[in-house]
Amino acid sequence: MMRVMISVIIAGGSGTRLWPLSTPDYPKHLLQVNGDNKTLVQTTYDRVAKISSQVFVVTDASHAHHVKDQLPEMKDDSFIIEPARRGTASCILAGLAKVAKIDPDEPIAFVAADHYIRDTKGFNHSFKIAQTVSKKDGRIVLIGIEPDYPATGFGYIEKGDELEDESFVFSVKAFKEKPDYQTAKKYIKSGDYLWNCGYFVGSVNTFLRTMDDFATNMRVAYETLADAKTDKTFNEAYLALENISIDYALIERAENLLVVPANFDWMDLGSYSDLHRAAESDDEGNHAKGDVEIADVQNSFLQNYEDKPMAVIGLDNIVVINTDKGLIIARKDLSQAVGDMAKKIHKRSAEGE
Repeated sequence: MMRVMISVIIAGGSGTRLWPLSTPDYPKHLLQVNGDNKTLVQTTYDRVAKISSQVFVVTDASHAHHVKDQLPEMKDDSFIIEPARRGTASCILAGLAKVAKIDPDEPIAFVAADHYIRDTKGFNHSFKIAQTVSKKDGRIVLIGIEPDYPATGFGYIEKGDELEDESFVFSVKAFKEKPDYQTAKKYIKSGDYLWNCGYFVGSVNTFLRTMDDFATNMRVAYETLADAKTDKTFNEAYLALENISIDYALIERAENLLVVPANFDWMDLGSYSDLHRAAESDDEGNHAKGDVEIADVQNSFLQNYEDKPMAVIGLDNIVVINTDKGLIIARKDLSQAVGDMAKKIHKRSAEGE
């Protein structure tokens, strides 16, 4: 297969909603899912390497050594290290500054490292369409996910008109914030909306032109990073950047974007409910890993990484995770509460309590 673009994998994350499996220095893209022998970042690399002439990874200094260990096939200069987290806008600026030195006109696929995707062929097909259209039209192209349930945890992309001479490529009519349940149901029924999964395709020059038109502050920030000649000046420039997502900084401001509906399965794995859906379960709907004994338990996600037995009795729709980093027992669907509790624990740990 011809490799047709450059890819930049965004491997960040704070490791809260899947605590204690993931932590700030060991986020979820470093985890294996569903008994796979490879982690999420490894499977992401395998997918994009099939269609990319070069692959770069943007990752945080706190866990960069883990990412490098998991991707031994990558050269050291293919890693772009954030000195500290500054949001996806900063990650993308760092990726653009790196690629600008190689080929400012070759489309770049920006992808997240922590998504669970099985259909590699469909993934590659969708990105090749986006690459072709972006190169032809000089526009940033998003890839959106066809929603299969009224999710309230994702932003949505409203499709506009279909692009002439291109099959299943649409203008972006509007972005919608995370909706309430009734609004999400209307989106699903209309057939006009896609989940915004944070996938973007465009060359350095395409991104810079879009910044010039819609986000001049971001263009100034890019120039500061691009002008850095040493690791020290790069880190100083990076730490001065605003902590903001690429959606707020640029994408939702731009008026000339395109979107390709994804031709592949996709899961964000943003909660233990998501992780359970991706994992294998028994006839009672239970997933158990490690030394776990259960009785009268249904629809639960149970993992024990400690060298002692764990017993769970008479419960439904729960998650129990026991690791050397901590223990959580919760209703499986309370992902936001898990994240909030993890932040409290991380703050307490940072304060030395």
